[in-house]
Amino acid sequence: MHETTPLSAQQAQLLSQLVDGLSTEQLAWVRGFLAGINHSVRQAGAQAAPVAAASGAAAPQLTILYGSQTGHAQEVAEHAKARAVAAGFKVDLFAMGDYKASRLKNDKLLLVAVSTQGEGEPPDDARDFYDFLHGEKAPRLEGTRFAVLGLGDSSYEKFCQAGKDFDARLNALGAERLVARVDSDVDYDAPAERWIEETVEAVKRVAAPAEAGRGTGVTEGFTLASFASSVAPAAASSQYSRKHPFDATVIENITLSGRGSSKEVHHIELSLEGSGLTYEPGDALGVVVQNDATLVDTLIDTLALDPQATTTTHDSTLSLRDAFLRAYDITTLSRAFLEKYAALAESTELKALLGAGNETALRDYLHGRDVIDVVRQFPARKVKAAEFVGTLRTLQPRLYSIASSLAANPDAVHMTVGAVRYESHGRSRRGVASTYLADIAREGETVPVYIEANRNFKLPSDSHAPVIMIGPGTGIAPFRAFVEERQALDAPGKNWLFFGDRNFRTDFLYQREWQRYVKDGALTKIDLAFSRDTEDKVYVQHRMREQGKELYAWLQEGAHLYVCGDADQMARDVNTALIDIIAEHGGVPSDAAAEYVKTLQREKRYQRDVY
Repeated sequence: MHETTPLSAQQAQLLSQLVDGLSTEQLAWVRGFLAGINHSVRQAGAQAAPVAAASGAAAPQLTILYGSQTGHAQEVAEHAKARAVAAGFKVDLFAMGDYKASRLKNDKLLLVAVSTQGEGEPPDDARDFYDFLHGEKAPRLEGTRFAVLGLGDSSYEKFCQAGKDFDARLNALGAERLVARVDSDVDYDAPAERWIEETVEAVKRVAAPAEAGRGTGVTEGFTLASFASSVAPAAASSQYSRKHPFDATVIENITLSGRGSSKEVHHIELSLEGSGLTYEPGDALGVVVQNDATLVDTLIDTLALDPQATTTTHDSTLSLRDAFLRAYDITTLSRAFLEKYAALAESTELKALLGAGNETALRDYLHGRDVIDVVRQFPARKVKAAEFVGTLRTLQPRLYSIASSLAANPDAVHMTVGAVRYESHGRSRRGVASTYLADIAREGETVPVYIEANRNFKLPSDSHAPVIMIGPGTGIAPFRAFVEERQALDAPGKNWLFFGDRNFRTDFLYQREWQRYVKDGALTKIDLAFSRDTEDKVYVQHRMREQGKELYAWLQEGAHLYVCGDADQMARDVNTALIDIIAEHGGVPSDAAAEYVKTLQREKRYQRDVY
């Protein structure tokens, strides 16, 4: 009787290399993940053999690429890999930043999951591959089959633009689509799950036509939601997730802004005791929010609907009022909503606004308005609750950069929240999440939360490495966590903070803490920019330029640079300043300086958490 060897020597060596250096929490996650895959394969094996075994041929080779800013595209790509492996395929999974473009012409089965950030741009980690693919050096791809999933937010004009660009370019290079591109909105679970299922089936047909229709080894019930909860490293030991949040008790809610400030910024502390939730500096706290009750009642009255009428959401049956409170987005306007509502209201005026050539007018109309404005301006006759609900998208949790270190604050998590309140088109407006937290989150009350790991915004593993942090306004939040962590762990590396806001007297967030850190030596340098205190407005990028020589010296020493905050203006200006500083003090042309910055990004020494 021959002894059965679970792994070959080569497999064992590869596994050893993969797990070498993992933390205890990461190893626990790996054990749970492998157990889940093993369970899936065992169940599927009772129904059918994998494709390779059934056909007697070598397992098809599949390459999966992801471009991810916050981790959602990575989550989808990892799930697609698990499904494909269970179906009998060999799979290579790469972040686009780690993918060698030279192998593209040889990868004949290609899946792409990519998010869009800012004004239609690819994630930072995907920029190099995006540029290569759209450049003159991109190879012809006849014989390549591909599928693209775009992740985005339909409230932005260039919805899923990065996914559209990848899809169009791959096709233009001669590659053939396995399935049509899917553009998923903020509620991406269901469309991503369908895309994975359809793509795996399409690959199966292409790779083994004779086996089409046979079992694939993919287990029913092995869904993206269940996979996502199993792979979140920060919450590996917890039962709580985006779909099942933890009710965290409010410990403290204080106003950081001084009297007379034009802003309203809150510091909120929540208890995680008993949750099992853990996090690292750079991660985000997901907050499951509710709409404002007054806004809900106004919308129901405007529609002349019964608040107690029942409606079926994705996973439950609720009264219309509860559904508007907790399940649907009734504030964010998007083209998708207007298209659906225009058909429901049979409004020729609204349809004309959506027509070709009216993009600027549509953009202006969307700005500063919400769903109630549209319903009032373009009333629909005798609309039914189910019909109107069908025009709305799911109310999504909001993500806030965590402003604390777990090492310094066991069983607690902190947030820095800027409450949004403004007047527009004759009505007072309130930010859904920010005012929910500012007004409702009081001591003793609870807030439903979960941890969203940000794998692309992490402190350097080398505690000696210098750190440069640029975070104006509430972008300061993760850097409070960074400095807390470095101090708690006695990290010897230098720390430099650039912070800016409107006024020194009222808007210097966490002022006493930063002053204490400077005194204690935990913060090596701090440079401040308060734009409304001087005749000429001064921002963080101006302070960077003033300190350009030393900033460049820190980078040459191996410093890691981080940016958090506004993507549209601040992050662009900071990036431009960084390139100019490197060109000036490194004595190189602008194009070489830009390449230097790209190298920093490839080496994970330049990371951004922008929104």
